[in-house]
Amino acid sequence: MNDAHAAAGGPVPRSSWTVAPQPVGSPESAAMLREYLVDVADRWYVIHHGRTSTTEEIDEHLAEDPNDSLAPPDGVLLVARHGGERAGCVGLRRLDARTAELKRMYVRPAKRGLGGAPVLLAAAEDVARGWGVARILLDTRKDLVEAVALYSRHGFAHVPRYNTAEEAPYSEVWMAKELGGGQAR
Repeated sequence: MNDAHAAAGGPVPRSSWTVAPQPVGSPESAAMLREYLVDVADRWYVIHHGRTSTTEEIDEHLAEDPNDSLAPPDGVLLVARHGGERAGCVGLRRLDARTAELKRMYVRPAKRGLGGAPVLLAAAEDVARGWGVARILLDTRKDLVEAVALYSRHGFAHVPRYNTAEEAPYSEVWMAKELGGGQAR
């Protein structure tokens, strides 16, 4: 089965995707996290300012939130490859002994529709289970409708806000998934 078949709605051959932890400060990780930020920032700036983000705005945000929480021992950045090419990422950070937070979920536009997002989510859940975590939280924005739909399809349910406006000023949607079949509270 090929990726064209997968994109058309058929089963996704997971073997075409690989996911591995990468140091959050590596050049490869920094490039992927910058791509993620440009993607979500551009969408926000178009809606609210009628333009895309500037290099300076991206640099400023990266300086304010350098992704340090995705470094071990309480964080991880997973980088996905498709056909050997860097294709996406997802971060996970432990909030407490029971709870982790999903961060920076991203699949490059050219690789969307090929099954990478479910592979990244499964890899993040595997890491969380390995940490002994029972629940994954996430926040996102309403305009990222594809992300909200993806999370819902994969067992995440809407929950009340769990972080402050200062911690997550752009967040509008909060979701959780209980690992092991429980319901999000």
